[in-house]
Amino acid sequence: MTQIQFAAPDTVADAVKCLADANGGAKILAGGTDLLVQLRAGRLAADTIVDIKHIPEVRAITAEDGGFRVGAAVSGAELGEHPDVRRAWPGVVEALELIGSAQIQSRASLGGNLCNGSPAADSVPAMIAAATICTIAGPNGQREAPVEDIVTGPGQTSLAIDEFIVNFFLPPRPPHSGDAYLRFIPRTEMDIAVVGAGVSLTLDDEGTCTTARVSLGAVAPRLLLVEDAARVIIGTRLDDTVLEKLGVVASTACDPIDDKRGTVAYRTKVAGVLTRRAAAIALERARAN
Repeated sequence: MTQIQFAAPDTVADAVKCLADANGGAKILAGGTDLLVQLRAGRLAADTIVDIKHIPEVRAITAEDGGFRVGAAVSGAELGEHPDVRRAWPGVVEALELIGSAQIQSRASLGGNLCNGSPAADSVPAMIAAATICTIAGPNGQREAPVEDIVTGPGQTSLAIDEFIVNFFLPPRPPHSGDAYLRFIPRTEMDIAVVGAGVSLTLDDEGTCTTARVSLGAVAPRLLLVEDAARVIIGTRLDDTVLEKLGVVASTACDPIDDKRGTVAYRTKVAGVLTRRAAAIALERARAN
C-alpha cells in the first residue's frame, strides 16, 4: 500500500507550495467529512494530504466593508454561532447547518462543501444567491471568482491543481434584504438534496424588488444561477401571480437526471415549488429588515 504524505502548513504560501510540489497528487483537508470517506472507499487517490486548518486566514470570520469574510475551513457549527453573520445571511447559515449530524457540523466547511464538486451541495445555492466571492490562492498570488464559477461538473472544479480557496466574502446587505434556502430530501434529515433552492432579494421602501438572485442545486450537472428567474421578480412586489411564474421559470431551467432519489419530472416540479417557497421566506425577511 502506498503511503500518503501529510503536510500541515501554517501559511497560504506554504500550502500553495505543497500543492505545487505534489504536481496534482495532493488533496486539501479542511473538515475531511467527504475527503476521508472517499479516500477510504477508494473513490479518490492522493499522494499528499494538505491540512489547511493551521492557516489563520482559513479559520477566521471577520467583518469587512460591511460584509463578512469567512474562512474556507470554518465549520457549520462555528458559522451558526456567529450572530452577525446569521442576522445578515440566515439562508447561507441555514444551508450549511443542513449538512449532516451535529458531529459532522463541527467539521464540515463551506470550502469543502463547494470543492467536493457535488451539484447537490446544500450550502452552494445559498452562497450563489448571496453573490459570494471566493479568494483563491495559487503560485501567481491570489485571485477572486464568484462561487458559481467554481463547480464545473460532478466532482469537478475550475481550480488548478496548485490552487485552493482561502476564504469567502459575503457582501454587505442593503436595508430591506432577505435570503433563504430550502431543500427537499427523501428522509427527515441527514440526506442528500433531491432539489435545493436559494433566493436572495432586496426591496425598496415601497416593497418593490430591486435586485434578486436565484440558484438551484441537484437539478443539473452543475449548480445553477437562474437569471431568468430573478428577472421575473425584479420590479414586482412578489404577489401570488409573480411567485407562480417564478416557479414555472425555475422548473424550466432544470436539466436533472433520473436516479433512486427522484425522477426528472419529480425534480423539475419540486424545483418550482421550492423556489416559490424560498422566495416567500426571503420576502418576509426583507420586509422585516
